[in-house]
Amino acid sequence: MYSRREFMIGGVSLLGVVTLSACGPAGAADTPAAKDAKDAAGAQGAAGSSKGQEGKPVKVKVFNRDGQLVAVETLKVVKTDAEWKKQLTPDQYRIARGKDTERPFCGNLLDNHKEGVYTCVCCGLPLFSSDSKFNSGTGWPSFFQPVAAENVVEHQDLAFGMVRTEILCGRCDGHLGHVFDDGPRPTGLRFCVNSESLSFTPKEKLASLTDPAADAAPTTSPATRPAT
Repeated sequence: MYSRREFMIGGVSLLGVVTLSACGPAGAADTPAAKDAKDAAGAQGAAGSSKGQEGKPVKVKVFNRDGQLVAVETLKVVKTDAEWKKQLTPDQYRIARGKDTERPFCGNLLDNHKEGVYTCVCCGLPLFSSDSKFNSGTGWPSFFQPVAAENVVEHQDLAFGMVRTEILCGRCDGHLGHVFDDGPRPTGLRFCVNSESLSFTPKEKLASLTDPAADAAPTTSPATRPAT
């Protein structure tokens, strides 16, 4: 994904020419060099980010029966390539597991203005609330903060000759997008996320996000309710 500065300068960045009008299975950069770099990054993402992590405990926040976010310790979700391909659509797999990028202004959640919660398309972990979503003008769903800091992890991304900060799901290492420091108050951050990496649950159906792991959470754990 591009920073706002890269995007605004003629619609061209180091990643290549972005075709704003055509939505399709191709990623944002289609030059041969960019495709080679993307393929290498995708292979690493599909096979490397969770490699050797099976059974590793992670701390995240999930919804309890009262619709509150509570801290739990659970196991990292690890699946084989074949299992992810069976679970996800081709575009979801290409982006969430292969670290690709959907074309700007093409994601089905870009113009979603409903109240609710955005979860990881791979494992269902709550990631962002509608209250933190804003129109960045970049063409991708943008948020100024996650529902819980531990639910979205950061990783240095050196692909395409740039230094960026990749964001991933804290429970399954699913690729979400990138975070930039040109967002609005109060955080000044812009979490730039692919629609294909997310699922949306409207406010009236938040009970469906209740996680069994929350029942085992200590009653003394601080519980927070995301603004929706």
